[in-house]
Amino acid sequence: MTDLGVLDGVTVGVLGGTGAQGRGLALRWAKAGIPVVLGSRDAARAEVAAKELVDLLAEAGTPDAQVSGADNAATAAQATVVLAAIPWDGHAELLASLASELDGKVVIDCVNPIGFGKTGPFPLDVAEGSAAQQAQAVLPGSRVIGAFHNVSAVVLADLSQAEVDTDVLVVGEDRDDTNLVQALADVIPGVRGLFGGRLANAGQVEKLTANLIAVNRRYKTHAGIRITGHGL
Repeated sequence: MTDLGVLDGVTVGVLGGTGAQGRGLALRWAKAGIPVVLGSRDAARAEVAAKELVDLLAEAGTPDAQVSGADNAATAAQATVVLAAIPWDGHAELLASLASELDGKVVIDCVNPIGFGKTGPFPLDVAEGSAAQQAQAVLPGSRVIGAFHNVSAVVLADLSQAEVDTDVLVVGEDRDDTNLVQALADVIPGVRGLFGGRLANAGQVEKLTANLIAVNRRYKTHAGIRITGHGL
């Protein structure tokens, strides 16, 4: 069981906090009592999204949830841990522009470089090997962790589903950092964070999303993944 005490004093900034994945994770973290800052290129848009989450959480019985909105630079500066939930197009450019604000911080990258064609979703080639490795290349002063690639944004946003039935594979170089991100997974009811190896393993985790999209389209569901094995 992950020690959730590592989350004491943590504020999560979500770059791409007005998008489905970032907003969904922010909602679940705020419901668990973690302060969240939603980031956007447009601060006003982020503030509106934050107010919507606060109202939604109040209706769901969490009136003291802490969610605020700001532009991306202010979000990165305020947060102690930052989630990059941004479109692949512009991924490197945006992160590089925030290198100063992100210096010394854990940056969680959940971006999936995925394309769509006549035959369905497919993984895109990334020169660095993965989006997470690209993030580390443009953020040499940050500690990049890959995680939350395969979690359904639809399920995250639906608070009527008290538990999110999925595992999260966490990849990174430093075990203290991966432990922290595993705790951010574990704090969401039903979710389990599992160490998935070094950052070099991020590519196959990101690519798995193409398979899950295909599964979800075929079976009209919002599938995640579960890892089985004795002792897990």
